[in-house]
Amino acid sequence: MGSKWCFALVIISCFVVTGFAGGQEHIGQYSQADVEAGFNLYNANCITCHGANGDSVPGINLRTNEFRRVSTDSDLNRIIQTGIPGTAMPPGRYNTAELAGLVAYIRAMREFDTVATGRGDAARGQNIFEEKGNCNSCHRVNNKGSRVAPDLSDIGAIRSPEALRRSLIDPTASMLPLNRPVRAVTRDGKLISGRRLNEDTYTVQVIDTEEHLISLIKADLREFTVLKTSTMPSYKDKLNPAELDDVVAYLRTLKGSR
Repeated sequence: MGSKWCFALVIISCFVVTGFAGGQEHIGQYSQADVEAGFNLYNANCITCHGANGDSVPGINLRTNEFRRVSTDSDLNRIIQTGIPGTAMPPGRYNTAELAGLVAYIRAMREFDTVATGRGDAARGQNIFEEKGNCNSCHRVNNKGSRVAPDLSDIGAIRSPEALRRSLIDPTASMLPLNRPVRAVTRDGKLISGRRLNEDTYTVQVIDTEEHLISLIKADLREFTVLKTSTMPSYKDKLNPAELDDVVAYLRTLKGSR
């Protein structure tokens, strides 16, 4: 049985046995797709106030489903949409599918992390990341390592376990548009290659292969190309499945200072 089905069954069995206080009406109906979609939305919109563990607001613990005004999924759905007047909780502009994902992730937050990290050993994963994988030669974690590739200090708070594993196996398919490498040629023929940090209509900012921050004016370039192939190698054949699990477990612990 595949890991995705195992994940879904664990979530379903947990909810069927324990349920939720206050009349939870959708026990066992949270799919892995909804939970993962909600995970991404939560970390893009909610983590700043509620924290990676859902317990940064006094009196509320999303991980253990401890609320002040919520008993059912309908209550949770309503508060996400309307916010709470007089508090820092703003109304959210989400479509039906996004709301379903947020509710699913909040309800499954504790089990999501337990299942996700249960397959690997984070300590072994850190050693593989730094030694066999040599990942610090490009990536930076908590002020250690290179800036050539994206900083991974909070990657565990913004990418799901499956997304992290995919990025190790197929970096190009998992590459975010902003992180795509670029190739620029100035009018005098100077070649500049690196990672795009920021871009607007007139300029682009790049970190080159020597970790130099360079700001370029597009009008001064002879050529500017955004490449579609990641410079990161695939670890599909470099790490065995257990080692991949260990690295993912380590990356899941990286949640920055939030």
